[in-house]
Amino acid sequence: MAKEKTAIVATGQTHHRSSRLDVNGIELIHEAVTRCLEDGELTIDDIDAVVIGNMDHFEGINYVDTWSIDGSGAFMKPIIKVTTGGTTGSTVGHCGYHLVASGMFDKVLAIGWEKNSESDTTAAITTAFDPIWDRLVFAGAISGLAVEAMAYMVKYGATEKDAARVAVRDRKHATNNPYAQLRKEVSIEDVMNSPMLSDPIKLLDVCPRTDGACAVVFASEQYAEKICDRPAWIHGISAKHPYNYLGDYDWEDRLPSMQMASKELYAKAGIKEPLKEIDVMELYLPYSCAGLSWIEALGLCGPGQAPKLLWDGVTDMGGELPINPSGGVIATNCIGATALLRISEAAVQVMGRGGKRQVPDVNTALASGFGGCFWSDVTLLKSTKPK
Repeated sequence: MAKEKTAIVATGQTHHRSSRLDVNGIELIHEAVTRCLEDGELTIDDIDAVVIGNMDHFEGINYVDTWSIDGSGAFMKPIIKVTTGGTTGSTVGHCGYHLVASGMFDKVLAIGWEKNSESDTTAAITTAFDPIWDRLVFAGAISGLAVEAMAYMVKYGATEKDAARVAVRDRKHATNNPYAQLRKEVSIEDVMNSPMLSDPIKLLDVCPRTDGACAVVFASEQYAEKICDRPAWIHGISAKHPYNYLGDYDWEDRLPSMQMASKELYAKAGIKEPLKEIDVMELYLPYSCAGLSWIEALGLCGPGQAPKLLWDGVTDMGGELPINPSGGVIATNCIGATALLRISEAAVQVMGRGGKRQVPDVNTALASGFGGCFWSDVTLLKSTKPK
């Protein structure tokens, strides 16, 4: 059966904060859904089905698909919950895409959300891992990322200042995003002088913990151009989860799952030179060094060449390939929504609705997700319909 051509036609998100005491989970979800429907000039009656996800293990809650109905608007509609660790948001997006591309539904509302202020991220991540092989040496996310960062720096000669440049870039971009949690610029010195968390990662190298939600509407070709004058068409997705245990991961090979996912995606979309053919990227970069090694995994440059690309301003606003005009994960990290925000923000760029964070003349955008045992999801969107 042929795939239905599918596009993102509306997006919405909350104003993200470290703690949203003004709303509960249902109200947080409702805020994003309402803004999304308003963006597409839709009502909940126009929606055929709903996909929702968050890191329920983090917050010690379950069955968000049932108790959040007043927020999601899924009363008497098909609804499915998905959760896949840090990639939950991109999984929600991919699920929404598949439900439309399969021909099952015409308009699907995808929702990601998180109230990190009501969870213990480190404890949840630690206890999620195998108690014999992984748990004793993987105390939360930062220690594993520190091992990856150190391996990259030793092998390729990158420095902590090179990594700090990523944080400086994303925090500067976030000042143009009215929804971002952290909207204050930092300097290289600020990052370098911030408290050490796990060598070589310092406090300003890493993402915050955020309360927030995001919603996106996927629509079939029959409806997409009726809803939106410039839809963001899905031209390909890929998800690669090749690891079960941390001991299986190749710490020196620059996120192999991202290499695998991007290679598959580029083959689907006919992309030969991503640096030249993609206009903007919204990447799940939970810490600064990922902005070096992981763009190499995406094929933007050769091994060890990312620092030069960064310092030359190629990935800045105004550069050849701006990365994270929204400020990315280093500015906002509502985990269940984080990767969906990357898809949403990529769509916003293609749709030309980015306001002060808009990159001019965007026709092609890539979004990525990351999580768990170093797995990766990628999504490619364009202003033109797929063939």
